Amino acid sequence: MTTTLITGANKGLGHETARRLIAAGHTVYLGARNIERGATAAAELGARFVQLDVTDDASVAAAVATLEADGGLDVLVNNAGIEVRSPGGEIIGAAELTADVMREVFETNVFGLVRVTHAFLPLLERSAAPVVVNVSSRLASLAQAGEGYPGVAYPASKTAVNMLTVQFAKAFPRMRINAVEPGYTATDLNRHEGTQTVEQGAEIIVRMAQLGPDGPTGGYVDAAGPLPW
Repeated sequence: MTTTLITGANKGLGHETARRLIAAGHTVYLGARNIERGATAAAELGARFVQLDVTDDASVAAAVATLEADGGLDVLVNNAGIEVRSPGGEIIGAAELTADVMREVFETNVFGLVRVTHAFLPLLERSAAPVVVNVSSRLASLAQAGEGYPGVAYPASKTAVNMLTVQFAKAFPRMRINAVEPGYTATDLNRHEGTQTVEQGAEIIVRMAQLGPDGPTGGYVDAAGPLPW
């Protein structure tokens, strides 16, 4: 039985990924900051709930202890992420960008990913087929920077996620560690402005979460294949 943890999974892409992986036979731990919403979502899906705030060391340590006591971890999906907008809902461009906005976005999207990955490495290393999926974005691509989206903090955070993916993949060659672009999916993160469904967006996350030991690693992909860095 494959045991999978998904961060930020009480709604959106994380929730749909949990649903699909449960259907594929995984034992899924649904990680969420809010206990009530997380527990309700887990009960609806048939997942196991674990309280997990990626910005909090104690919360992450408690989640590690829970999964270790229950037998370990095979697949980690780093899905939790935020985008910060102005009080009026506008995307924050370069002219309005502040260090505080960058810090807030990086705290979840980058430092949170590192905090969770680092904490769960000992459990992943014990797995026979460890997998890490980092949810990135097409906006992370330096090759395609400047195409449309005027924001800075969110794309920069996902570019950092891509670098982390490459370096972790090099450091842990037995693990399959990849960054994925789910596509412009209608979720709370983008105020449901996305043009595809969570079912469509979760497809590449689910696919990469089920890689075998011979699967690719250190990649940056969407449902159609590799993306330019």
